[in-house]
Amino acid sequence: MLKIGDILTLEPLDGEGEQYKSKVEEIGDGYIHIDYPVHMKTGKTVFLLNGMQFKAIFVGEDNGVYLFETEVIGKVRQPIPMVVLSYPEADKLVRIQRRQYVRVEANTDIAIHPLQQEFTPFTTMTTDISAGGAAIVLPPQQQKQLFPGMVVETWLVLAMRSGEYHYLKLKAKIVRIFPAENSDIYKASLQFFDVSPQERVLLIRYSFERQLELRKKEEKYRE
Repeated sequence: MLKIGDILTLEPLDGEGEQYKSKVEEIGDGYIHIDYPVHMKTGKTVFLLNGMQFKAIFVGEDNGVYLFETEVIGKVRQPIPMVVLSYPEADKLVRIQRRQYVRVEANTDIAIHPLQQEFTPFTTMTTDISAGGAAIVLPPQQQKQLFPGMVVETWLVLAMRSGEYHYLKLKAKIVRIFPAENSDIYKASLQFFDVSPQERVLLIRYSFERQLELRKKEEKYRE
């Protein structure tokens, strides 16, 4: 999947939006060698310490965007100074669709506000989320006040695994309102728009972390 010469973007797991860029120089069994990365904002070389953990992002041969978690496990100096990163098996890579972002199960707090006082603002929970939208639980009193095509303002809380919280204020269009399967509860499907690149990265990061959590739970259940 990953090949020599690919550009790798690194995001610290405990950082706040920092991004570094490097190039893959060698690929081995469970590890890769990369050039010393460069900070994408300052253009300065970044020196990484053993044990530092990152999300790594690259574009595959199929033009899909792939993510995986990695850790600095060493340094080498031959033939040039390079950083050694852990590299997981192919089934540990998470593919982010370009045309349609992957939705994952996620229960996070969200507040829905009207743009022109069409309804009373309310708070609820998401049932799934992606970088392109979310599904929310619709309280009974709002089931007749909202309708497909309506544009709303959402206030979303993203709790990252590192302990940091991000609060996003996003406009969204209500795509459809539908009953949950085998339940009296109704849901609303939202499509985000006017999302900045920084906000999109946060949504992708959150979705990626949720995918990893769900995958680990499935593996633990199988054991």
